[in-house]
Amino acid sequence: MTSIAQERADRLKSLPFQKSALSGGGLIGGFWGSIKEIAAHRELLDLLIRRELKARYKDSSLGFIWSLIRPLTMLLIYYVAIGQFLGAARGIPDFAIFVFTGLTIWGLYSEIVSTGTMSIIGNAGLIKKVYLPREIFPLAATGSAIFNFVIQMVVLVGATILLGQFPLSWNLLYVPVAIVIVLVWGVAFALLLSALNVYLRDVQYLVEVAMLILFWASPIVYSWSLVVGAITNSRAPWLIEVYLFNPVTVAVLAFQKGLWQAGSETRTMGDITVGPQPWPPDLDLRLIVTAVVGIVFLIICQRVFQKLQGNFAQEI
Repeated sequence: MTSIAQERADRLKSLPFQKSALSGGGLIGGFWGSIKEIAAHRELLDLLIRRELKARYKDSSLGFIWSLIRPLTMLLIYYVAIGQFLGAARGIPDFAIFVFTGLTIWGLYSEIVSTGTMSIIGNAGLIKKVYLPREIFPLAATGSAIFNFVIQMVVLVGATILLGQFPLSWNLLYVPVAIVIVLVWGVAFALLLSALNVYLRDVQYLVEVAMLILFWASPIVYSWSLVVGAITNSRAPWLIEVYLFNPVTVAVLAFQKGLWQAGSETRTMGDITVGPQPWPPDLDLRLIVTAVVGIVFLIICQRVFQKLQGNFAQEI
């Protein structure tokens, strides 16, 4: 593997670096120019999204139902293994809604990054034959992820309504904010990693490991109160800030606060009375900062993508 990587590096050194037509224009100007070019190819983007969805469920009898089977299977596993066997459900009211809420927003982010990372390599034939904005491929993967997210979101909202737990409050405003944050950071990483993966194929495997770590580093199958308790017992309060440094963590917490009504109420669970679940201090401010930093990071990642795309066709 080392010799193959070295041969690839040596071959790249011998190639003249080809600049994209949109690689100039400055940070903001170049970014805006890329947006306009993508908008001009919006019909192609739509076709690629449709192709992505059809290819995923090609020759499948159940079709799009498979987009629900995986998260529902994960919900069942975590509900039984962690909620019942390990007892996490005792301190978390409506544990099933809590877990499915976290899995839904996490699934959107995970799919954007994972499929986006492979999007350039997976479309090598098109990239070699025709010119089009290369950003379209990670964006097509994002569109496919959004479609699956919408299906899961319908099930989640339907479940809250059936259980009489739909949150008719101002907390619902946290939901679109959380989705925007996940989209911004997800697309940013998809652009950056898809470009790097062309030159270093180990990136796609590193992403798999990183997604596994980030899943357990976010309060998806355990509550924020458990994190606070563990960090308080460790006598290292600064770890809370480290934990909240992950933008996905902040987005998951906001999504839970918007849709998990039981987390904002006092509930009696058997002989135990569970009060409203705590939320991070200054959550609103953290969301604003996370969104702004994410937009800046997205612009930087897009410009890096533009710089690196010059030799995509040669390297693929």
